[in-house]
Amino acid sequence: MGLKRVVVTGLGTINPLGNTVEEFFSSLDKGVSGAELITSFDTSLFKTKFACTVKNFDPSEHGIERKELRRIDRFAQFAMAAAAQAVKDSGLDLEKIDHDRAGVILGSGIGGIDSLTEGIMDYCDGGCIPRFSPFLITKMISDMAPGLISIRYGFAGPNYTTTSACASSSHAMGDALNLIRLGKADIILTGGAEAPISIPSIGGFDASKALSTNNDEYRTASRPFDATRDGFVMGEGSAVLVFEEREHALRRGARIYAEVAGAGMSADAYHITAPLPDGSGAMKVMRLALQDASLALEDVDYINVHGTSTPLGDVAELKGVKALFGEHAYNLSISSTKSMHGHLLGAAGAVEALACIHAIRDGIVPPTINFSHEDPDIDYKLDLTLNKAVRKEVRAALNNTFGFGGHNSCLVFISPSVRK
Repeated sequence: MGLKRVVVTGLGTINPLGNTVEEFFSSLDKGVSGAELITSFDTSLFKTKFACTVKNFDPSEHGIERKELRRIDRFAQFAMAAAAQAVKDSGLDLEKIDHDRAGVILGSGIGGIDSLTEGIMDYCDGGCIPRFSPFLITKMISDMAPGLISIRYGFAGPNYTTTSACASSSHAMGDALNLIRLGKADIILTGGAEAPISIPSIGGFDASKALSTNNDEYRTASRPFDATRDGFVMGEGSAVLVFEEREHALRRGARIYAEVAGAGMSADAYHITAPLPDGSGAMKVMRLALQDASLALEDVDYINVHGTSTPLGDVAELKGVKALFGEHAYNLSISSTKSMHGHLLGAAGAVEALACIHAIRDGIVPPTINFSHEDPDIDYKLDLTLNKAVRKEVRAALNNTFGFGGHNSCLVFISPSVRK
């Protein structure tokens, strides 16, 4: 028996550009920046005072009762809200599906770090008297997001969290793809969630010199491929996608957004934070993903690159694209939507998967905004979709995500019309 085919039948998101999928897509098309000054804590001691934040999020609108909030960290609230949207969007009849063959696999890089911080600070403020919340551990651990979602829907199939820094949600989606392919499940809610705009996250990334400190121009500080880029801009939120076995989806007459054609995973085996300078890590994982999808280089129309707006990472990734695709690299559309929604760490790949699906469904390649200065180390003959979205038929899209520790992941999404 061959591998089963996997399609996307539901979408949901809470992120800095919108609290629904259509709001998110509209913001991408318009080139909106999600950056704001941080107001949730005092930033006077930090070099970075801004981030891409979720706006006007009301958990009660997504079925999370007020009494539950003190037991659920913000990152898990985002995940539950995005999952609720995705399940509704999929049209799944929860009374008819086999719950033992429905699972939840999400990625999160740091989980409930805000709850952990709050617990420690409360402990110390109390004169170091043990007064930890009984909910601290369940709020803190990153596997609680898929756990809560499985409880809500009674999904008793595969259920866990992947943690691989900024590649976390892409690894989660790759695992979901492979489990359905192998016949281990019919439906998996997959993606990622992160709520890292907190004292230790901003402070720690500041100390490692990874964040932009362009406080005077914070709305345009995430500027991939620009000569003046000085680090990434933190983001928060969640995206959840319904991955479903294709025949299962067709039998119930589901709307199919895209097919998940393949996934690649690799390691740089080089450095804890820096990418391989020659781009060979990016090249290898894209090649593996295309081989897994049985696609030729010329089949690819769009790449949503990792593109974090860091001096080393942007250059290395584009080197990898050119090394792999050769002359076809100049026919591709390439963009970094992190220029708009920021870097959602472990949830980045999931949010950017939605951007790939938008390009496939609507024929609109989202832009890389905030560009104004050319970098001599970057080849601008490449179509980097600078500053303005473009209309283009996209039949196959790659979604690149790379994480600290040298983790690389690439997913391939194709139009439902590519393979009948």
